[in-house]
Amino acid sequence: MADHELTIDSTGEQDRESGGSTLAVAVPALLLAACGGGSGAPAPSPAPAPAPGPAPVPPPVPSGPSAVEASRFLAQASMGATREQIARVQAVGYAGWLDEQFAMAPSSTRWDFLVARGLNTVANKNGEAGADAAVWRKLLTSPDTLRQRVTLALSEIIVTSVSGFSGGWKAFSAAAFLDLLEADAFGNYRILLEKVSTSAPMGEYLTFRGSVKFNATTGALPDENYARELLQLFTIGLVALNLDGTPKLAGGQQQETYGQDDIAGLARVFTGWNYDLAGGNTDTPDFKRRPMVVTAARHETGAKAFLGTTIPAGTSADESLRRALDVIFAHPNTAPFIGRQLIMRLVCSNPSPAYVTRIATVFNNDGTGIKGNLKAVVKAILLDDEARAAARIADPAFGKQREPILRLAAWARAFKADSPSNAWAVGNTSDPATRLGQSPLRSASVFNFFRPGYVPPNSAIGSAGMVAPEFQITNESSVVGYVNFMQTVVRSGIGDVKADYTALMPLADTAQALLDELNLVLAAGQLSAATMSLLKGALDSMPSGTDAARQNRIHTALTLMLAAPEFIIQK
Repeated sequence: MADHELTIDSTGEQDRESGGSTLAVAVPALLLAACGGGSGAPAPSPAPAPAPGPAPVPPPVPSGPSAVEASRFLAQASMGATREQIARVQAVGYAGWLDEQFAMAPSSTRWDFLVARGLNTVANKNGEAGADAAVWRKLLTSPDTLRQRVTLALSEIIVTSVSGFSGGWKAFSAAAFLDLLEADAFGNYRILLEKVSTSAPMGEYLTFRGSVKFNATTGALPDENYARELLQLFTIGLVALNLDGTPKLAGGQQQETYGQDDIAGLARVFTGWNYDLAGGNTDTPDFKRRPMVVTAARHETGAKAFLGTTIPAGTSADESLRRALDVIFAHPNTAPFIGRQLIMRLVCSNPSPAYVTRIATVFNNDGTGIKGNLKAVVKAILLDDEARAAARIADPAFGKQREPILRLAAWARAFKADSPSNAWAVGNTSDPATRLGQSPLRSASVFNFFRPGYVPPNSAIGSAGMVAPEFQITNESSVVGYVNFMQTVVRSGIGDVKADYTALMPLADTAQALLDELNLVLAAGQLSAATMSLLKGALDSMPSGTDAARQNRIHTALTLMLAAPEFIIQK
């Protein structure tokens, strides 16, 4: 029996095919929508149920995490849980799994993917062909799933965007920048800052590539974009912080970390930097992944004063850059500012001051005297009691909205989505009315898709003094658009990117068994009894007993699960 599509518009009206069994229930911040069922025609003769396969639940491992605990851990530590990863976490424990992921060789680069597709010819110089495919392929399938999750998190702190690149070769700029973040995702934040600060894509995006020193005759001034965002967004933030991430107060007032003079002084460091055009031309994209170099005549050689320090006149451009980054990296704000944001991207939107303190302490010293060790920071975030304690699931102040990119990835990973053609034509999913309302490396501004301090207006979240960043891209249009988009994705895939539901077929005739499996893998067993009962009622109203009916029940159950509030809010 064919699927019957349920479409919900922004007014909440339902449009369904005549006779279809449907369910549409409003839930906080999201709609719960079901696919159609039977058409009213007599049901065909039941086909034999598929032969039972291996037991769907791995044998319990008494000394390790339960399957539910492992799935919850993977919701924070990976691009999406799978049965195999759940079993692995159970077998080796949280720390063992992290160590395996840290030790895993990086998967093939986005850059190499583009080259393999022949996109490095001059005919593609002025387009974006391949950019989205290169990004989605790794997010949805790369085995180094922790590295991909941390790379995504870093890309939402140190932001660039495909649309903001210049100089041609946008797809290769995107690939080069994400490959750069990925290469140091488990490295040192200070080293990462230096690579970002000499990155051609970042030089394009924040417009300091080609920045010149002050010229009294022409009135030219150094470009201040990168200096401003390096301080405001990538390192120390606007307000002086305690180690626990709370603002330092003087006379009851918050204190600014820097002023316009600091920006102007720091901007002088970033003059003279430009493409390394070794080889002489821009008709191949290779210069986009080479670090920028300095044109000495354009670099400011005078003194550079900022953040209470002065780099003396006559200091070389390379040394000025190193000294500037050392000063910023040593600032007491860097550890709590970056540590808190990494917690927010991986675990929860409102970490306690004690949680932030523990992570900032590790950022400042990994136990061997090293500051900025991202591997140690990520491990501390994911193993912290605040992340792992089951009691937090019942805490209304804990958790975060699962951003749309991660929702699609959860589906793709759980059911081994693949692109047989290797095209990975997921495309730009930014449109909130018809797609996800978010697409990787396509933020509309350097402030990311959502601000870390965003508070939904006139909300209980705001009244409680909390923040909810992902709600900045949550609205009536995006809620409805997401459900309708995912209904199509679940049923038909995206281009030739399709999931494999073979393992679900033996469960499909029994609503409870099917829902239990999806609840475990996708939602870490967190759907409430009331939600499970609602979903079970919808499935029980649908035909069963044939492969077509089973497929339809799987599609319905998955769409409902992906729209359930307990899936959307990651605990």
